[in-house]
Amino acid sequence: MFITEAMAATEAAAAATEPSPMAGFIVQLILVFLIFYFILIRPQQKRMREHEAMLNAIQPKDEVITGGGIYGKVVKAEGDILTVEIAENVKIKVSRSSVKDVVSGKNSK
Repeated sequence: MFITEAMAATEAAAAATEPSPMAGFIVQLILVFLIFYFILIRPQQKRMREHEAMLNAIQPKDEVITGGGIYGKVVKAEGDILTVEIAENVKIKVSRSSVKDVVSGKNSK
């Protein structure tokens, strides 16, 4: 009878010290979220902030490319509306948010 009681006591002690499987799952879930945050979410937020700063910095005489692929020179900037000259005496109005990139300082014609 003594052996059975000893075995029961050791099994109870072992069961009390084992971590629950749910705790391991939660730790793994947190690690996966942190990896996704530092690899995907954080760089995307940085790119969005840089693009927003670039849009807000657009001034007349900047050369831009729109989301539709139209190259032109900003003639007038009023709030969210930009007047872009795409050829001599050909001006169009575009939304500031439709500008893809400013190409003034880059290799342009």
